[in-house]
Amino acid sequence: MTVTVKDVAKKAGVATSTVSRVINDHPSISDATKKRVMKVMEELGYVPNIAAQNLGKRKSNAIGVILPPLDSKERMGNPFFLEIIEAINEEALTHNLTTAVATATNYEKLLDNVKKMHSQRQVDGFVLIYSDKDDPVIAYLCEKNIPFSLIGQPYRQEDNIVYVDNDNQLLGKHATDFLIENGHQEILFITNTIHENIFFERYFGYQKSMMMNGLPHHQSLNLIKPEDYEAFGDMLAEKKYTAAVVIDDMFAVRVIQLVQMYGYKVPEDFSVVSFNNSIIATMVHPYLTSMDISVQELGKLGLRQLVKSLGDEEASSLRMVIPHKLIRRETVIDLNQV
Repeated sequence: MTVTVKDVAKKAGVATSTVSRVINDHPSISDATKKRVMKVMEELGYVPNIAAQNLGKRKSNAIGVILPPLDSKERMGNPFFLEIIEAINEEALTHNLTTAVATATNYEKLLDNVKKMHSQRQVDGFVLIYSDKDDPVIAYLCEKNIPFSLIGQPYRQEDNIVYVDNDNQLLGKHATDFLIENGHQEILFITNTIHENIFFERYFGYQKSMMMNGLPHHQSLNLIKPEDYEAFGDMLAEKKYTAAVVIDDMFAVRVIQLVQMYGYKVPEDFSVVSFNNSIIATMVHPYLTSMDISVQELGKLGLRQLVKSLGDEEASSLRMVIPHKLIRRETVIDLNQV
């Protein structure tokens, strides 16, 4: 037999409205009454209907995690997304929140998903885990004043948006510095995305390092279309590039495969440094030298900042920067020792 609010009220000697107020921790109910009612609830084994409570409060106790459009198998398989979702979910549980993921293959469908999640009150706010210069989703969230936090650096409204990020420009600089310290001078920056902020920031860091060391920096090598891959082989044959900074681990694996396909060895002929220090870094040979960006901290702090906004608390800071470190493995050769 199901225990109801009426059963609790009858045994506790109070009105059903009082039981509801106790469940919602209403300040008008005395501590003594709360203790008495909660004791009866425990004795009867009454479990409050959380969904009904949230409906009354117009809250869902859930947050949405928005991924960028997953428009290729590479993006769908990128372990960064799974790692950061897991970190957000773990932190959400400590706040008694559940998570729902919004994703699609393009921005139009993604925006539709976000709109439905918000209008149907499936979630109370969002954590965005990407930053794209032409993103309609972030524009919609800002326009409708929907609570959200961003993992990444916004393109606009930096003074109004709460965001958690690494210093990606410094990441790019440190990765390039490491190659230069190991005797490399002809260094490329290779990417498969040119819209997201991490590309601009990491590429700027690469340029800064090269200029500060008196070395010529090169236009970023954008391997996006099939013909780009063919051009890469020609570039390797024409000029003796000895190393590359690659946008992330997942794509670095593809770059290493290409280099080997064109008859070169990694790291003997061509060294590689990438970013994220994901599980991919130690699943292939040679093991990837990669910049650890503390994905767990990014996810957890992104969620905490959103929770503060939902609770009408001010975020600790509009911008929080997560430290990084280089994990040296097998994809960089020291030319000073050759």
